[in-house]
Amino acid sequence: MHESGEMYLETIYILSQKSSAVRSIDIATEMGFSKPSVSRGMGLLKKGQFITVDSKGYIELTQTGLEYAKKIYERHTILTELLVNIGVDEETAAEDACRIEHVISDKTMNCIKEKIKNS
Repeated sequence: MHESGEMYLETIYILSQKSSAVRSIDIATEMGFSKPSVSRGMGLLKKGQFITVDSKGYIELTQTGLEYAKKIYERHTILTELLVNIGVDEETAAEDACRIEHVISDKTMNCIKEKIKNS
């Protein structure tokens, strides 16, 4: 999956924690993207069976989408916390974590999680 798809899934996950109803307009607003860009992204996620969209336009993560979104969100929160703990300011840490979360290997991420757990 491309970084943009991961970002959409993470955003849907975060929005769904705040509200039971998530629509494309909510995603566009949250991410600062155009409606057509979000619509295209949702089409790709739907085709990949990561989301479902009902007749009223409400978006839900499928089980696969939810698992993927949780994985990306966990990476983001752990990496942000790690960066803050080594002295990076919160805003920069969150921005950097957002970039890193999409390219870090599972092996490296698992080592980071294990190190934090044992600290």
